[in-house]
Order: sequence, then C-alpha cells, then structure tokens
Amino acid sequence: MKLRFKILFMCLGCTLIALLLQTWLFQETSSSLIYGQAKEESENSLQNMQNEIYDFAKKMESNLIEVYTEEELIERLSDNPGIETLRSEFYRKAYDIGTSEFETGDNVVALYLYTMDHEIVSTYRRAVTPKHNYQIDIYDDIEGENARIVMDYVESDDSAMLISSYYNPYREKDILRFVLKLYYNSDRNDKVGYIVCDIDTKTITTIMEKYRTDSTVFMWLQPEGDRPALSLGSLSEGEQKYYDETTRKIEKGETVTASDRLKQELFQVKQNKYNLTAYSMMPRNLLEQNQRNLTANLILIAACMIIMATILTLLISRNITRPLDILMGTIQKIKNGNTQLRAEISNKDETGELGKNFNEMLDQMEELKEKEYQAKQLLTQAEYKALQAQINPHFLYNTLDTMSSIAEIKNCPEVSMLSQSLSNLFRYSLNMKEPFSTVAKEIMHLKNYTQVMSIRMHDNIHYIFDVDEQSRRALIPRISLQPLVENAINHGLRNKRGDKEIRIEIKVKADKLHICVADNGVGMEVTEINASLRKNEIGPVEQGTSIGLHNINARLKILYGKQYGIYIESKIGEGTRVHMTLPRNTEERDHV
Repeated sequence: MKLRFKILFMCLGCTLIALLLQTWLFQETSSSLIYGQAKEESENSLQNMQNEIYDFAKKMESNLIEVYTEEELIERLSDNPGIETLRSEFYRKAYDIGTSEFETGDNVVALYLYTMDHEIVSTYRRAVTPKHNYQIDIYDDIEGENARIVMDYVESDDSAMLISSYYNPYREKDILRFVLKLYYNSDRNDKVGYIVCDIDTKTITTIMEKYRTDSTVFMWLQPEGDRPALSLGSLSEGEQKYYDETTRKIEKGETVTASDRLKQELFQVKQNKYNLTAYSMMPRNLLEQNQRNLTANLILIAACMIIMATILTLLISRNITRPLDILMGTIQKIKNGNTQLRAEISNKDETGELGKNFNEMLDQMEELKEKEYQAKQLLTQAEYKALQAQINPHFLYNTLDTMSSIAEIKNCPEVSMLSQSLSNLFRYSLNMKEPFSTVAKEIMHLKNYTQVMSIRMHDNIHYIFDVDEQSRRALIPRISLQPLVENAINHGLRNKRGDKEIRIEIKVKADKLHICVADNGVGMEVTEINASLRKNEIGPVEQGTSIGLHNINARLKILYGKQYGIYIESKIGEGTRVHMTLPRNTEERDHV
C-alpha cells in the first residue's frame, strides 16, 4: 500500500474513532444530562405556573376576607338568632359581596354564605339559564356538588382557605370553589360561619395554557384527598386509564409514580399554603427531543468531516508523497551502482530539506571513510587517557604513603603523620563513587583534616567531639562535616585571640539527625546569610564561587527536601553555631 493511501486511511480512521468516541461519550454523559435538564425545565415551568395560580388564589382570598368589613353580619352570626332571622336580615348579602368585592375578570359564578350548622343564609348566582344554572344551596346535592369536602373542612381545625371543585352538569365543565371560614374577633376557636365562592375556570385555564409547552402534554390540578379540579389536554385510551387510576390514588392520599409502560414522565408541584397540587404528564420522547436533534447533528457533522478529511488528505498527501517517490527512485538507482546521481527536489519544506540532506550525505560519504580511521585513533587515545586518569590518584596515594614511611624511618614523626593524614584525606575526598558515607567515616576524615590544619597553620585549636553512639552508623552526604569546620577555622577563629575551641555535636532526635559545629570565635552577622540559605540561592554554587555552606545546604535540600538544610546562630564576640538537620538513615536502610 502506497504512503498516500496509508495517510488517507489513517486520517479517516482517526476521524471515525474520534466521532465514535464522541458519540459514545455523549450517550454515556450528555444524553442523561440533557434529559435531566429537560425534566428540570419542565418542573420549573410547572413551578412557575403554580406561583401564578397562587397569586390568583391569594387575590381571591383577599377579596373574601373583605367580608370582615361587614361587622353587623359577623356580630349577628356570632349571636345566632336563628336561621330565619339571619335570612331575612341578610338575604341580599351574598349578592352585595359578589358584585362589590370581585371584578368581572375574577369570573365569580356563585357565592354562598353559611352558618356553622351548614344552613344557607344568602345566595348569589350570576346567571340562571338552562345553560348557566347553579344550585341555590350546595348541600341540595352533596355528592354532585362535592359538598362533603366543604363540610369536612369547616368542621376541621384547618384555618387556611380551602380550594375544591365540582362538576356542573349544566355548564358541562368543572367549577373551581374557594371556601373561607369566618371567625368572631379573630378568635380561631370561635367560628361563626363560612363563605363559599364558585368561579369559572377560564382564568386558571389561561394560566395553564401559558405554561403548557407542547400539545402532547396533559396537565391537571387536584387537591390531595379531593377530586381533580381542572384538566387540560387530551389522552389516549391507555393514558386515560392511567390518569383515572392516578387521580383515585391522589384522592385516597396515596403516592403516585410515572408509568414505564406508557413511557410517560409525571411531574407534580405542591403549593406551600393552599391545598392545590399541579400535575403534568409528558411523553418521554418529548424530553428526548433535544437529545435526538443533537444526535442527528452529530451524524451530519460526522459525514461532512469524513468527506472533508478525504478530500484534504488526498490533496495534502499528493504534495507529500510525490517528492518521496522521486527520492525513492533516486535511491534505487544509487543502490544499483550510479553513485554520482543526486536527488532533484525543489520543495521548500521537510521533503526538500530531506533531499538536500540526502545529497549532502552522498557528498560526505568519501570523507567519512577517511575520518573513520582518524576516529579510531582518537578513541584509542581517549581510552589511554582514561586509564591514565585512574592511575594518577593511586600514584598520589602511594607517594604520600612512601613519604610517611621514609619520614618515620628518618625519625620525623610530624612529617610522617602529615603525609599519612594527607594520604587518607585525598583517598577519602577523591573516592566519590558512593555519594553517602557514615558519620563514623566522616569523623575519621575530619580528624585527618584537623591534623593537617594544625601542623600547617600552627594553630592550637582544641577540638571536642560529642557524638551519639546511635548516630555513628547514620548515613550523611560525603564531605559534609569538613566544610563546616573549615568555615569555623577561616571565619570564626582566624582573628580570635586566646583559647580557640571547636565543638562538633552529632545527636539523633526522633527520626532526624542533628549536627552542630560551634566555635568560640569572633562571631558574625547572620541575617542575610540565613535568608540566602532559606531561599537556597545556588548561583554561587553553580558558578563555582562557593564550596562551603551554600554548597552543603543546596545538596541537603536537593536530597531530602526544602524542610532540611543549614541554619546559623551567632553573636558578635561570643562565637557561632552552625546547625545542620537531615533525616536519619542508617547503613541497613535503603538510601538514594
């Protein structure tokens, strides 16, 4: 298969894999998210509808409360002079309330005023015709007027306004009913009567239509423990059975759930104050509409991307593969013996650069043959120098050991000790195969250093070693103690008069190793030095201008972390203490 087809199949394969992966991820995550968002939007719409219905119910309650301005009525209901007396005195009261306290848009169709004995005092009916007829007393037909709910509410302790409904056979539609108890002097225990207000459902229907998102959505209002108050939409035969079953459960106070068989989602939103719950049944395919639209768009995008990828790949691959075909033909001819042939590629891209480099490679082949011999000679010399570099340190050790032996034979103990100390010092310093050493070996190296310095500088410095037995086998970076002591000699004790003392303390505390090198020298200002050590400024170390405290501090922080390192305490004229803290590791433990 030629390169251009490989590129084509690779691009198409990557495109298809990306699209399939995107589709799968969408099905696994986005689809459920979109479905959930659609459900949440439907619930929010139902909640907004309930809020608007609540405002309407609140307005109706405010209008009914205006009956308390009829102080004479409330007083007489409290006196309870008898139903006939009340009827004769207030026979037009329901008419007055219905026409004065309510607007035409409230669609009040009937209003009833009752005593606590459920006796009618006054009745108002907006129209009495064969097609617009309403009962004079709702208790004339208790079952037909759904008056049992009203009676139970009046005899209960519930003080909130009741919202109920009944079916009017003359109007052939549901009538919404509001019932408000009347109290004497705002005493909740002294009920004197109640008022019943029936309204046409036009206003509520308009509100429900406003929030009905699709013609397939069925909505209804139903108080818990009561019949459905109002419904909107149409149902199939199977959906009608499910609706009837659901409304019966609500009337009995049972929990209702969605129908998996009918593939319907059931939403319900209660009101905080009034006993009116809004329900809606929505086909699940309506909630999945956005998901299907997005899937269709993904398929369309996939088809467009495949077509575009095919065209672009063919065009681009042709520009790439043609120079390569030329180059491959040239290579084949050179392989057959025509070594003077060169590739003719004029492209100003990677293939052109490849042809240019190929031609240069052919031009340099003869030179490389000659240089190969020279390279072998240089390699031989490098190997020789490497062996020589290994011999030189041993030559230095052996010479110092010989000097020590000769000085001892010649009865020069100081020279012998100096030579032996230098030999040990160089042997330990130059053997850097292992980056770590034990505290005991570091102490040995330090003692060799102090012997050499004492003889070389004629300084009478008193060295005190205070080392824990358990710390002797602890591992520390090689040559960590000598620079601290060297720093104390050069900066702390050089200008000191009188007794000079350096104290080396090494203690194990918990899981840490604490090292302190203290001198009784002249002291120094350490604020800037400590700040530089905390920041771990390793510029002087990288430039080779600092081989002391900064060097050791940088090594400790690199090896163990920022919480470890060096800290200095000093007082002018009293001396300096250099503290070094690192984790406790022993020879038996693994280490870096």
